[in-house]
Amino acid sequence: MTQMFVNLPVTDLERAKAFYTAIGFTINPLFTDHNAACVVVEEDHSYFMILVREYFQTFTELPIGDPAVNPASSTAIFLDSREAVDVAIAAGLAAGGAEPGPATDYGFMYQRGISDPDGNVIDFGYMDPTAAAQGPEAYANQQA
Repeated sequence: MTQMFVNLPVTDLERAKAFYTAIGFTINPLFTDHNAACVVVEEDHSYFMILVREYFQTFTELPIGDPAVNPASSTAIFLDSREAVDVAIAAGLAAGGAEPGPATDYGFMYQRGISDPDGNVIDFGYMDPTAAAQGPEAYANQQA
C-alpha cells in the first residue's frame, strides 16, 4: 500500500496540533511525542508529520528555512465540495492561520490557501467530478 507523509517543521508543537485538528484532521497518538505528531489527513494513506524544528533538523544537514518567508512546498488537499473548502479555511483562520491570497475560482475548480501559524502553506480545493474524470473541457461542454 502506498502512503504519503509530508514532514513540516513547527516552532510550537501544541499550537500546531491545535491548528491541524481545528481544520478537521486527527492526531495519531501512537506516533506522537514531545518532538513530533502524526496528523492523519486520510486514514491509512496520507499524513503530515509536524516536527519541532530541532528534531526536523536531525533529518538533514541542510539549513531549515522559515516557511513564512521562503516556502519550499505547498500541499493541496481536495475536498468533496466548495462549502467544505470554505469551512476548512474558516476553521484554520479561527485557529491562528492566515489566508495568503484570495480564492481562485476556475468554474470547474475552486481553491483557497491557508498558512499554519508557522507559515507552512496548505491549499484546500474542490474539483467538479466531471472535470476530475474527463478534464476541464468536458466540464465546459456540460455547462453549455
